[in-house]
Amino acid sequence: MKLYYFDTLNPRKACVAARYLKSPVDFVHVDLSKGENRKPDFLAINPNGKVPALTDGDRSLWEADAIMCYLADKAGSDIWPRDARQFDVVRWLSWNAQHFTRHAGVLYFEHVIKPRFGLGEANRPAIDEATGHLRRFAAVLNDHLSTRDWLVGDGLTVADFATAVTLPDADKAQIPLVDFPAIGRWHDRLNQLEAWREPFPVRAEVAG
Repeated sequence: MKLYYFDTLNPRKACVAARYLKSPVDFVHVDLSKGENRKPDFLAINPNGKVPALTDGDRSLWEADAIMCYLADKAGSDIWPRDARQFDVVRWLSWNAQHFTRHAGVLYFEHVIKPRFGLGEANRPAIDEATGHLRRFAAVLNDHLSTRDWLVGDGLTVADFATAVTLPDADKAQIPLVDFPAIGRWHDRLNQLEAWREPFPVRAEVAG
């Protein structure tokens, strides 16, 4: 298997899962700053020109949430449950995409991605709107986590990886979490996992 990635939010989810599961994948760095995601050989894998993407023999799979579930299923891991908990996992994956990371991702883009790639000044109206929405949905998440350690059941699932994906960059992205202590405790638990702290492989040109 080959996992195509760049060190940004959505690839982080897939890389965390692969690292956590010790999946037998070859990590392939796709340099978005050089447009490698728009080259024909990569578009043949993912016509959207996005990372992450996964190839497994003749199969190509894209979208980070799907890749996490696929890797967990291949590994026989309970982070993608095989019982009724699946419906709750899918619920949180959907909720996160539509609400929490949707708005946290705006802050990540404005405060992290724009400066990194020289994309201009931050858009203050977009930041203010996203911050308002994020506070609303962070309250929902915080309330849910106030009486539990993980999003679904009694253990870690791919839903935790997906929903927390912006939290390692919360300070840089100016994601307002100070009023949501249960979210902070949840992220502290995730930070106990080496795969969460160090999701991306060390590349030779960077290490050298």
